[in-house]
Amino acid sequence: MLFKFGLKIAILALEIFLAIYSIVLSDSLLVKFLFFAFSAGIIAFLVTRLTSKLLPSDKDYISGEQEQDFR
Repeated sequence: MLFKFGLKIAILALEIFLAIYSIVLSDSLLVKFLFFAFSAGIIAFLVTRLTSKLLPSDKDYISGEQEQDFR
């Protein structure tokens, strides 16, 4: 039930995003650039979060504190 509600909210947000995007495409070049930069930032943030959840952590990495413990 919660998943269906979340899916409906996501679809509604996507429709609003596409409506704003179509309006912006008819406006000035500066507004287009700002909207593009904002969209790119959101997409980069989401991709970073998604990859950090899906991919395993790097086991070869040793932090500075752990490196001092080994000495």
